[in-house]
Amino acid sequence: MKYEDIIRNPEILEYYRRGNENLGALGYTDHSVAHTHLVAGKSAEIMLAFGYASDEAELARIAGFLHDIGNAINRNHHAEYGALLANEILKDTDMSIQDRVRVVSAIANHDESNGVVADPIAAALIIADKTDVRRSRVRAKDPILFDIHDRVNYAVTETRLICDPDQKKITLYLTIDENICTMYEYFDIFLGRMTMCSHAARIFGAKFSLNVNGQKVL
Repeated sequence: MKYEDIIRNPEILEYYRRGNENLGALGYTDHSVAHTHLVAGKSAEIMLAFGYASDEAELARIAGFLHDIGNAINRNHHAEYGALLANEILKDTDMSIQDRVRVVSAIANHDESNGVVADPIAAALIIADKTDVRRSRVRAKDPILFDIHDRVNYAVTETRLICDPDQKKITLYLTIDENICTMYEYFDIFLGRMTMCSHAARIFGAKFSLNVNGQKVL
C-alpha cells in the first residue's frame, strides 16, 4: 500500500469532502485534504528526523492523511469513527495486519480529549496535527463573524515546526498578530493540544517547545 494510492482513493476523498462540509456548517476551520496532506507530510518528516526507517515514515504518512475521515460521520468521537472507517478501507489493501492496526490505533488516539500516545506513529501524527495552525485554515467569511478558533488561526502569519534530534527538541515557532488574537486566547484553545504534543515528543526522547514572536512560552 502506497501513499499515492491512498490520496487518490475516491471513497476517502468523498469522506473528506463531506466531513469538511459538515464542519463548515458547524463553524469549524478547514479540515479538507489541504490539512491532511500537510499533516501527512509533517508526520513522515518527524519520523525520518528521529531516525525511523522509510517504511515506518510511510505508515505515519498514511495515518496522517487518513486521520480526519471520521468527521464525515460526526465531529464528536471523530477519531474513533475515523479509525473504524480507515480499518475497513485498509482491509482491502496489501497492508499487513500489524501495520494496519498501528495506523488505525494512531488515528483513534489523535484527539486530545481522550487520545493516548502509545507509539512513534501516533506521536508523529499528534504533533503534526496539533501544530497545524495557520491563517489559510480560516474559511472565507466576514471577520466580524470570526469565533475564537478563527481569530487564533487568522492571527498566525507564520508557522514553522523544527525537529532537532541532536538537541532532542521539537519546537513550534509561531508569528502571531496580537492585535487579532491575544496569547490568552491562543492558550485557551491550544493548551490541551500543546500538552499532548509534549507527551508525544517524549516518545522520541525529545522535549516539545513553543516559541511565539521570538519568545519561548512553553
